[in-house]
Amino acid sequence: MDDHQIMVLINGCLNGDRKNQRALFDCYKRATFALCLRYARDKFQAQDMLQEGFIKVFKDLASYNASKGALWTWMRRVIINACLQYIRKNRKFEQECFIGEETDVVQYEDVSSSSYSPRDLLSYLQQLPNGYRTVFNLHVMEGYTHPEIAEILNISINTSKSQLSKAKAFLRKCLKEGNPENVTSKLAVTR
Repeated sequence: MDDHQIMVLINGCLNGDRKNQRALFDCYKRATFALCLRYARDKFQAQDMLQEGFIKVFKDLASYNASKGALWTWMRRVIINACLQYIRKNRKFEQECFIGEETDVVQYEDVSSSSYSPRDLLSYLQQLPNGYRTVFNLHVMEGYTHPEIAEILNISINTSKSQLSKAKAFLRKCLKEGNPENVTSKLAVTR
């Protein structure tokens, strides 16, 4: 879809045209749902996040400024914020480690292997506790720094570092053992 077609859809959406809203949703639903899946525990939670995200997209569409960037860039930010708000609202963002805990952050090399399917990796990511998963997504997938994550989630910088370190350790163990359920039960014991 070219820029002109996108602007036509945006203008239609701003005028309350349901067909244009549906077309905009259909155009971006796969990419935004994939984004929601990274923050959600399962596909049902991701669907809730997606719905809340698109409500915000349509509500705030008038604030989109094409001269500042692509619609997808703006929409992605709105959807991520909706996911974070959903997590805060529904889970009150449980912190899985002690606030203020001093932790040496262990550095892990990136796991890159073609033997893991994206579906397996997503499944492992969804097995992470909420705090670990959220920090992992914000840092690794979205590129936020620990001070930025701490501010967004209202946690300490050390908590952000600790949760990222524990998320990486959990994911590495899942990839090594191939069974997130076994790792999840061990993780619950160590918390």
